Amino acid sequence: MAKVVEKIPKKAVILEPERVPISGVVWFVRRLTRNRLSLAGTVIILLFILVAILAPVLAPPPEGWRDPYMIPHEGYAPDPLPPSRTHPFGTTEQQFDIYYGVIWGTRTAFKVGIVVVGVSLLIGIVLGALAGYYGGRLDEALMRLVDIFYAFPGLVLAVVVVAILGQGLEKVMIALILVWWPTYARLLRGEVLSVKERDFVEAARALGESDWRIILRHILPNTIYPVLVVASLDMGAVVLVAAALSFLGLGAPTGYADWGQLASFSRQYIIGVAGDPFQYWYTLFFPGLAIFLFVLGWNLLGDAFRDILDPRLRGTM
Repeated sequence: MAKVVEKIPKKAVILEPERVPISGVVWFVRRLTRNRLSLAGTVIILLFILVAILAPVLAPPPEGWRDPYMIPHEGYAPDPLPPSRTHPFGTTEQQFDIYYGVIWGTRTAFKVGIVVVGVSLLIGIVLGALAGYYGGRLDEALMRLVDIFYAFPGLVLAVVVVAILGQGLEKVMIALILVWWPTYARLLRGEVLSVKERDFVEAARALGESDWRIILRHILPNTIYPVLVVASLDMGAVVLVAAALSFLGLGAPTGYADWGQLASFSRQYIIGVAGDPFQYWYTLFFPGLAIFLFVLGWNLLGDAFRDILDPRLRGTM
């Protein structure tokens, strides 16, 4: 029986250009710039970064000045001077230049925020991962330690620690690290508890992978995002608390470029003088504005990170 072979007409094949996958960075930037508030936060933080980088250009230290973070001052007159060409933002009592302090205080703010959040995050990740993964007595001991730190109000605990260690910016950062790490430890521990019993973790155990490899390769990548979101929000909060400690006289030494200390110089002039309550408005306005914008920028950026990294909210942006 002869085989009947049907001739199938050849169809024209249209070759489409190969799609290039969008990298994670490009996707993240697109998501970040889609929301106006997150874009505003990004712009604010980028401006502060630019000011911090260009601080030696925007406010050059006097010739022969040893420490650029110490604010130059002319004389020891008790009354502040209004803004002028020489001092664009005016001066505080003892004639500390507010403009110089605000510019170099940007570097101080980033230093405090990055060091405190970075070290606290590292401690919280290590202790939270160990407590959540191993459980048992280790989990119980670490969580009771966290409860002890939570028993004290954060600001009160920081004041006590700084009072014990002594005045200084480094002492303030140590105090804030002691206050902040329990939040990250407890948050990550809860995430680890919900992930460690999943199938992909059980499969890794069955293949004989070590505990540290399972934690670093399988658990942390699936639990770290909520902690990073909280850390981005805390960047502004840390600087705000550090400024409060400096305002109370527990922060950097007198004359150091720190926004909180600049604000503390205005305590006697906040209400102005009789008949003119706004005579010395500049002594509080400029450092207060710097603190406000810095905290606002990180809060907006933190909200954007939450919306991007939280899978339950990805469809809302």
